Amino acid sequence: MEREIQSSISMRLSRRGDRTNQTSHSKDGESGLFSTGKLNADYPMKIIWKRGFVRLVFVAGVLWMFLILLVLLFHVWSCQSSSAFFSAICNKESKVYYILNTWGFVAQQHRCPIPVANNPDKIVIPEGRTPDKIVKNLSYILEDEPVKNRSQPLFGGHQSWTQREKSFKLNSSMNVHCGFIRNGGAKMDPMDINYVKRCRFVVASGIFDGYDVPHQPSNISDRSKKLFCFLMVVDEVSLDFIKENATVREDNEGGQWVGIWRLILLKHPPYDEPRRNGKVPKILTHRLFPQAQYSIWIDGKMELIVDPLLMLERYLWRGKNTFAIAQHKHHHSIYEEADANKRRKRYARPLIDLHMKIYRYEGMEPWSLKKSTVSDVPEGAVIIREHTPLNNLFSCLWFNEVHLFTPRDQLSFGYVVFRLGDAFKFFMFPNCEYNSLFVLHPHTREHSSKVEWVKSLNEFKGSGSSMKESRGGLGLWTPYPGNLDSVVLPQVVRTSKAG
Repeated sequence: MEREIQSSISMRLSRRGDRTNQTSHSKDGESGLFSTGKLNADYPMKIIWKRGFVRLVFVAGVLWMFLILLVLLFHVWSCQSSSAFFSAICNKESKVYYILNTWGFVAQQHRCPIPVANNPDKIVIPEGRTPDKIVKNLSYILEDEPVKNRSQPLFGGHQSWTQREKSFKLNSSMNVHCGFIRNGGAKMDPMDINYVKRCRFVVASGIFDGYDVPHQPSNISDRSKKLFCFLMVVDEVSLDFIKENATVREDNEGGQWVGIWRLILLKHPPYDEPRRNGKVPKILTHRLFPQAQYSIWIDGKMELIVDPLLMLERYLWRGKNTFAIAQHKHHHSIYEEADANKRRKRYARPLIDLHMKIYRYEGMEPWSLKKSTVSDVPEGAVIIREHTPLNNLFSCLWFNEVHLFTPRDQLSFGYVVFRLGDAFKFFMFPNCEYNSLFVLHPHTREHSSKVEWVKSLNEFKGSGSSMKESRGGLGLWTPYPGNLDSVVLPQVVRTSKAG
């Protein structure tokens, strides 16, 4: 074989002729490697080793890519498996899973197994409260500063643009607007105030304007029944509706119950818009129930089918989280969600645009894979949280945006996350798990209000316009300190027919 290689090389060299003659001599005048037609003894072995090394690298690369492909396929398969073991192995919050999902390699699932613990009785509840290193003392503005020609007190207060900007600057001690301005509405009965003082663990829900009746949770352990307060916040219209359509019993202290739910009446609803009223118990749970350390919020049309203690263990304690919420099924950018709200007439289209222009002016970019968050748009019907000072501050700031702008809280969530930056940590879990937590029931009737059908700002002309909400959306009618004329909203590509 050596002779064949030498013969082949010699023939190639002889054909080159004079072209290699000058380069074949060494600097000291002695014969170079190719000058005499003879080769160094180890040259054939170098050729063999070189070819072998190239083949080895090529084969190793192919095997490595094949191994990566196998791992990815196993990852996808485990995430789709009905086996609890493999479902627990799957990390659906990983970047890899998200990219595979974005590329369409992972089939969308409406429901999926939740890797919860098997036995609520064996769950160890953490002692004490999670310490907060950033915000240690949080207090609330209970009365607005007096200003001439100001109308009646608003539940959310008359927050100025300066106060709003200051509220996003984190300090160890903070004093912010957070609803419940004195004489602004949403009053609880003293009997209910005394009852909720004993509640450290809370499952909260709410029904306003008679759109639902309470749905009884299922799969609740005896331990959770003793540990949790199940509190259904209602207005007077809903209380009357529930009494007509469900069995309401009264305890010895005068408390009213529908099954496991204790009805908590909020007198004097603070807003004209029922959907905006519903944000009070949903976002400001820590203000209604100040003694609560943990809370799980579920919308009034939902029937909870997972033990709440298992939910706290899975979504908070296991990952050392303090705030958990599901990601939206279809949208990642608030601008996508805004477009869907306009399509489905969830609020006045020009006011949604104005809301988004303010956020765009203030630097809110459309969501992309470069962001550290899984999504900017949550499914807000389930919120799981520990009431730490920073989480309470986040809830206050989130509510303030809902009070100032549109009642569509999904548009404001990502903005508040953006303003707080890396300080606010939260766990956004997969949408299929969100759908596995409950059974969704239809509303008893469709919600409708005049403001949903507004197509132009001209329809709001005049201080007495019947289209305007008199107590909400104050920021949309207060002159904004920046110039919004040149703001262009990001183009939205509609990827889903659904809302």
